[in-house]
Amino acid sequence: MPLALSKMLLGLLMLGLAFHAAQAQDYPNRPIRFIVPYLAGGGVDAVARILGQKLGELLGQQIVIENRAGASGTIGAGAVAKAAPDGYTLLLGPGDFITMQSLMPRMAFDPNNDLMPIMMLSTNPMVVVANSRAPFNNVSELLAAAKAMPGEISYGTPGNGTLNHVAGEWMSAEGQIKLQHIPYRGGAASANGIAAGDVPLGVISPPAAIPLIDAGKVKVIALTGKVRPSFLPLTWPTLAENGLPVDSLFWTGLFAPPGTPAAIISRLQQEMDRVLRNVAVIKLMNDSGIDSAPVHQAAFIKRIRDEKARYQQIIQRAGIRVGN
Repeated sequence: MPLALSKMLLGLLMLGLAFHAAQAQDYPNRPIRFIVPYLAGGGVDAVARILGQKLGELLGQQIVIENRAGASGTIGAGAVAKAAPDGYTLLLGPGDFITMQSLMPRMAFDPNNDLMPIMMLSTNPMVVVANSRAPFNNVSELLAAAKAMPGEISYGTPGNGTLNHVAGEWMSAEGQIKLQHIPYRGGAASANGIAAGDVPLGVISPPAAIPLIDAGKVKVIALTGKVRPSFLPLTWPTLAENGLPVDSLFWTGLFAPPGTPAAIISRLQQEMDRVLRNVAVIKLMNDSGIDSAPVHQAAFIKRIRDEKARYQQIIQRAGIRVGN
């Protein structure tokens, strides 16, 4: 390569690095969008609104929550994957589309390469709930009813291929029962369907479940996590306590388009870590049935990889398919 051309390419590279450094130093100088890949009212939306408000205060810019629902969260995630890598369009959502990729509807992007994990934000067990008029009140009664009517009892989730779907089928496999899966368009929609009696059963997030439990519209059957968090009522049993070794925790994370400058990623991690360790924020999250769980980029990426491998084994063992 001619020396003059080499110098020109090196100059362009340095110019690009200088531009990114200046961009990161000035970040943020306008509002930031959090794309939430579900409708308002569900668990992911609750996390986004709790954390977005406090993060906006620390960054000195408004965090705008934009709900883009559809295709089990992949429409919103895909929009972020195609966004400019400038730190102003971020995904706040669950990792279903990564860990359960084989179950998701056809996606227009590769979540393993087209999204950059920034950090994990929260974790919580999901809640198996029943309509208040359902003829079962606990795990043993549910199992007995399902065995008496194979395939006739339906359960709702936020969508095909979601972690809720996998947890429901995992429960069914361990209990040796057959339930009919009804996918909804998000957590709030599935929760409302259960409360209305459109489906007698469902696997939903605590933020969507708690108001309906308090209103007497749904009742708790069990939690999907092996261990019940200390901030949830002692009267909420786990599936594991009832002889079904299911251990499925729902988490949310913050993602950016690939190519987002490292300095911006670092700033977001630093400030979000402060948000997640704020006592008032932790209380708000715990009151909604969610636990603050700050996990930075390297450890978060490892968790995603480990969970993908673990859930692939569960999906294969339980014979889970989209349409279950």
